[in-house]
Amino acid sequence: MKKILALSLAAAMALGLAACGVGTTTAESSTPPAGETTPATGAPSAEVTNAEKPLVWFNRQPSNSTTGELDMDALSFNDNTYYVGFDANQGAELQGQMVLDYIEANIDTLDRNGDGIIGYVLAVGDIGHNDSIARTRGVRSALGTAVEVDGNVDSTPVGTNLDGTSTYVKDGSIEINGTTYTVRELASQEMKNSAGATWDAATAGNAINTWSASFGDQIDVVVSNNDGMGMAMFNAWSQANNVPTFGYDANADAVAAIANGYGGTISQHADVQAYLTLRVLRNALDGVDVDTGIGTEDDAGNVLSDDVYYYDEASRSYYALNVAVTAENYQGFLDSTVTYAPVSNQLDASAHPEKRVWLNIYNAADNFLSATYQPLLQNYDDLLNLNVEYIGGDGQTEANITNRLTNLDSYDAFAINMVKTDNAASYTYILGQ
Repeated sequence: MKKILALSLAAAMALGLAACGVGTTTAESSTPPAGETTPATGAPSAEVTNAEKPLVWFNRQPSNSTTGELDMDALSFNDNTYYVGFDANQGAELQGQMVLDYIEANIDTLDRNGDGIIGYVLAVGDIGHNDSIARTRGVRSALGTAVEVDGNVDSTPVGTNLDGTSTYVKDGSIEINGTTYTVRELASQEMKNSAGATWDAATAGNAINTWSASFGDQIDVVVSNNDGMGMAMFNAWSQANNVPTFGYDANADAVAAIANGYGGTISQHADVQAYLTLRVLRNALDGVDVDTGIGTEDDAGNVLSDDVYYYDEASRSYYALNVAVTAENYQGFLDSTVTYAPVSNQLDASAHPEKRVWLNIYNAADNFLSATYQPLLQNYDDLLNLNVEYIGGDGQTEANITNRLTNLDSYDAFAINMVKTDNAASYTYILGQ
């Protein structure tokens, strides 16, 4: 995939910024760079409004949860606003292919009840989250169970589908060694708890217990939109029954579980994402080109190659690329909190003085974000001389986070991980006051 470098964004965004009524600051202007601090106090300069300070959305891209349409008002809130995530479609295709490859390689032992049907169950994270939608589509497309609606693969959970009559999916087929097998999505549901939190591991554990009690001998494969839910199902049932389970995120516990029968997972290069999340803020605060230390080597030697990320200028978004983690290569992914070596060099504090960043994790109980992403951020914040205040949300309500978006003048930049992708305006409204 070709990387698109952002060499000059100010001109492209001028009209959008004017429409938003947001002032701009550039390295070439007479106005200090966003978030510049006064030498005497270290507090953000009074000349910079909170609406002008660098902002990065991460992990949840501002978008319409129904249509997937990007919220460009949020993504162009000011000229130092970006999104950092990963290529969801590329990762979804990898996960689907990983499951298919496993089926083909292990068909002799996979059909547990010998009925000629490879039955799988699917744990869906959040039916309104673009990443969850992509992963569901990727699995269904790879296994031949996808049904298209208005040109897109339907990602609706089926509930139960033991007889193969659901309208949300269809039976697929796969020929291996001269034998044709049916592939059927037996059950799928959104893993949402009673309090409203999605991607809920406990709900997934309960679901696999319910499914296995009803039709356990028909389940040959377990697939999950993430490792948190995948490991809950693996620990609750599939490990004891030798049923391969596939997740997403390459969480440390899931990678380690591959040695014990976990089928595989997808690394979304969280190490690269965490670096990019803080690096774009560091560059904006320093008043340098956004590509510094990313596609262009910085003064400490940090630089990324284009096989681990790309930049989409139209959506002001950085995307890390994904890697399949299986029994063949999992040992290289056992520690998910190690920084990425090519961008692990300490910045000189005299050239890059300390700045303060407000950053939230939408759900403090989310396994990937809390156990992998945040530790990586905490490793990088020292390397980039950023004093980051980490805020953990409850995963249920936006207000639990926005109510703590206070004392804005004491911060130089902001990094936001929303509960729902539709709710960017809840944050930009506060920043714009």
